[in-house]
Amino acid sequence: MSKAVVDLARALDFAARKHAHQRRKGHDAQPYVNHLADVARLVAVATEGRDATAVVAALLHDTIEDTDTKPSELTRVFGRRVAAIVAEVTDDRRLPRRVRKRLTSPPVGWPPKRQLEYLEWAAMVVAGCRGVNPWLERQFDAAYRAGLRKLRSSGPA
Repeated sequence: MSKAVVDLARALDFAARKHAHQRRKGHDAQPYVNHLADVARLVAVATEGRDATAVVAALLHDTIEDTDTKPSELTRVFGRRVAAIVAEVTDDRRLPRRVRKRLTSPPVGWPPKRQLEYLEWAAMVVAGCRGVNPWLERQFDAAYRAGLRKLRSSGPA
């Protein structure tokens, strides 16, 4: 039996239960677990399947921030390394919401100007990470261009 496969299944189950009643803020209001699965897929592809711990952490990345999960619970259930990765990507609630909010799907009702500001902010964040993973950069660049096209087709920002 593969420990990595079992760890991934445990993390998916844990995350799905913790986020069971949450929905995405985007137009489709998808189950939140879809976002977690998408992030885990991106990490799995970016690491070429070589880092199961990173994929486990990707599945759990919002548990501390958006559920009643404590860091100590993640440490106990998934180990120190996973808990440390999740803690590293968890928003610092001491910062103002505008600074710390990192949405991947704009909430319904965001005006085009706010959507453009978000795209520009995301581009600045990614600019600071360039050179780490070319595949992820291409994924972001394609999403960024698609977002700009959508905004341009919807009228003035």
